Amino acid sequence: MRPRLPAVVGALVVGAALVPCGAIGEAAGGRVAIDGSSTVYPISEAVSEEFRKSNPDIKVTVGISGTGGGFKKFCAGETDISDASRPIKPTEVEACAASRIEYIELPVAYDALSVVVNPRNTWAECFTTAELKKLWEPEAQGKVMRWNQIRPGWPDREVHLFGPGVDSGTYDYFTEAINGKEHASRGDFQSSEDDNTLVQGVSSDPNALGFFGFAYYEENRTRLKLAAIDDGKPENGDGCIAPSVEAVEKGTYQPLARPLFVYVRKAAADDAAVKSYVTFYLEKAPELAREVGYIPLPAEAYRLARARFDKRVTASLFGGKGSQVGVTIVDLLKKNGPS
Repeated sequence: MRPRLPAVVGALVVGAALVPCGAIGEAAGGRVAIDGSSTVYPISEAVSEEFRKSNPDIKVTVGISGTGGGFKKFCAGETDISDASRPIKPTEVEACAASRIEYIELPVAYDALSVVVNPRNTWAECFTTAELKKLWEPEAQGKVMRWNQIRPGWPDREVHLFGPGVDSGTYDYFTEAINGKEHASRGDFQSSEDDNTLVQGVSSDPNALGFFGFAYYEENRTRLKLAAIDDGKPENGDGCIAPSVEAVEKGTYQPLARPLFVYVRKAAADDAAVKSYVTFYLEKAPELAREVGYIPLPAEAYRLARARFDKRVTASLFGGKGSQVGVTIVDLLKKNGPS
């Protein structure tokens, strides 16, 4: 199964329901409201598709307003689950606290955030993290405008940049990993919360460069060219490392490998429909994450996440501080698991 990635940003309604009695849970009907990251969307959409096959009684709505946009709705109590491609950050923690929204943070997969160029680009096979910083840092705005400014010897041609919008967790993570601070980047690039718009932009422009989640590259690999990354750290592997399942599992694709999450509103977790859906999600995530182009977490991580949900352990593994680079999910789950 390949991901059916959304053509436009918006809410998709998926009829869904419970698996047979005794398998995961029971409910006579209900609804589950999800919104948030376009990166996590393919996993949630695949889970919802599988979830509805045996139970047509539960209506699951999956919206795509970006990680930040999803948290705005979640912290206002408008949704049950928030898809996020980065951990919740301080302003969102405060917003949830102000509305007395407690949340259960559950990692569901790994992503290899991917830097892509047009297939007609014959020169950019690999970028160092220093070159990406030179291109994307705030000081580059209006100044680093041509390919040969990134690396001498590359063509004296304009570089056209495409990236996620500022409500995107992918934008937050990329700016933290490459520029050293969330939201610190040049502003003169074409942005969109819809990753398919970014795919279209890069695939139609020989001078384009963009970044987004690995599943969107996988779905459009014939239209895009993947760039490898060299972080300059021998302990992560020598030279240029391309994003792949193997590179993420071995920890060599750095610093752009990251965990993906769903956040469950604690007050909704006891609702039969939500409880069954989340339990189903954690059971099916290893299989479905791989099918839609992402990388499953270690089996122990899913076991610990299930225990975290069953015990209703709230707050963030990351201290509510947002994106963090180079983390080990299993260690964090063990440290912050049920007592």
